[in-house]
Amino acid sequence: MADSSFFDESRDNSLVKSEIVAKYFWAWAKVIIPTAKKWNNNIAYIDLFSGPGRYQDGSKSTPLLILERAIADPDMSQMLVTLFNDKDSNNTQSLQQAIESIPDISRLSSKPRVFNKEVGEEIIQAIKQINKNVPTLFFIDPWGYKGLSLRLIGAVIKDWGCDCIFFFNYNRINMGLQNTAVKNHMDSLFGKERAENLREQLASKQPDERELIIVEAICQALKEIGGEFVLPFCFKNESGNRTTHHLIFVSKNVRGYSIMKEIMAGESSTAKQGVPSFEYNPAPPKYPLLYELYRPLDELESLLLDEFAGKTLTMEEIYNQHHVGKRYISKNYKAALRKLEQQGKIIADPPASKRRKHQGEITFGDKVKVTFSQK
Repeated sequence: MADSSFFDESRDNSLVKSEIVAKYFWAWAKVIIPTAKKWNNNIAYIDLFSGPGRYQDGSKSTPLLILERAIADPDMSQMLVTLFNDKDSNNTQSLQQAIESIPDISRLSSKPRVFNKEVGEEIIQAIKQINKNVPTLFFIDPWGYKGLSLRLIGAVIKDWGCDCIFFFNYNRINMGLQNTAVKNHMDSLFGKERAENLREQLASKQPDERELIIVEAICQALKEIGGEFVLPFCFKNESGNRTTHHLIFVSKNVRGYSIMKEIMAGESSTAKQGVPSFEYNPAPPKYPLLYELYRPLDELESLLLDEFAGKTLTMEEIYNQHHVGKRYISKNYKAALRKLEQQGKIIADPPASKRRKHQGEITFGDKVKVTFSQK
């Protein structure tokens, strides 16, 4: 059951989470719509734990951000189908009222559907009616973990154009793995065998190790059910010393992964040498000097020299072959390659002398060819 206190105010974490989902929805829709048009098809957004329309401070929740963006776009207003669900009737009543009060809501060709149900067979059937061959972005945001399972995530990402973003409540799941009363929920989330292995592994681990093991386990479980591209984004508490939850993106398509990576990078609190943390931490770095001494871009330079020794590829090919599963984004690769070129460790074609400058810095375009020396 959702904890209604979660919606009492729009905390910074909630705002960042909503921004990530809304920005990805927009980018996802722009990629999907041209193909969906050829099929004479709709696109869909489904939120299974939608919460109220507004937080107590009056700011808009994710459903309202999605609908307002759709209304403003001629294609989306005619193609978007939405389903919102929450088992708390107070939330669904609030959401329904907020939706009805949106200016020009009638521009949407398909009226938003709001359900007040436990996530179960009835909701699954409603999803199937909408989702049959319809590209869909799913947002699954339970307060705890009830209703969240590998089976559900696997079902929602199985078709073309279907991506999922879900809320992974690390605190409660960390405790739940040791709680026999919720054993079935944990087995549904990780798979029975993996959950048993986790219980054994975690018994002697420190908190930092536990988090790495648990997040790695859910990412591997998602890959096994077809979510080839998985990207977690971490949220810290107000003091910045403890993880509260993760927002996890799952897709079968590397383009969606790359788009979400750029969005999450932009919402990260910090970036060492321009490399994003993929973390929202409201507290400043506790040890700023040590923080600055860690240089992840230098590590990327070494990784590239080792990985591509003796090869010639374009910047775009290097990025596509190397970035999955790593924190680095496109601009990090360009910065690393510029530095390697300056050091004479790679040969670029065209060379720096023949490339244009932007804001005083020599560019490194996607089509620039890079030749790496042999080890």
